[in-house]
Amino acid sequence: MEHRPFNVLFLCTGNAARSITAEAIVGRVGLGKFVGYSAGSHPKGEVHPFTLNLLSRMNFDVSQMRSKSWDEFGQAGAPDLDFVFTVCDDAANEECPVWPGQPMSAHWPIPDPVKFVGDDTQRALAFADTYRMLFNRISIFTALPIRELDKVSLQHKLDQIGRDMVRMSDPQEGRMA
Repeated sequence: MEHRPFNVLFLCTGNAARSITAEAIVGRVGLGKFVGYSAGSHPKGEVHPFTLNLLSRMNFDVSQMRSKSWDEFGQAGAPDLDFVFTVCDDAANEECPVWPGQPMSAHWPIPDPVKFVGDDTQRALAFADTYRMLFNRISIFTALPIRELDKVSLQHKLDQIGRDMVRMSDPQEGRMA
């Protein structure tokens, strides 16, 4: 039986860096089995230039990337979502819209590279570190035998990806070391 790809929405507050990066990664790592989307509770209206620069240098097509509201995904005609992941603390603490079909969700906190203070080289490294953390989580997620797991087991694994990867970035605070 042929299955449609899983639709995955990554949420952040500004939809300018982390969620955009995750959207790009899941499309590449998912090998056609996943389609990535991103949105923000209070979108900035533009993708951060460091995000576009990093993804362009890694041969991602950034021509269609845009900062958008999560309201777009609750409207008629929006893709049916299978998974919704928050990648920042702010979006996880906000009241999310009710998504049609009740997709599975988890919180995968990532420090905001936009807020990193330093020179351009240091800031670029913060964005690269964000990419690395998201790539690791998404690679684990896309390797899961999703169709073979019951909902409780799958939810446990999704939550575990967020918890375990936080510990790997910095055991003290879950922040970039």
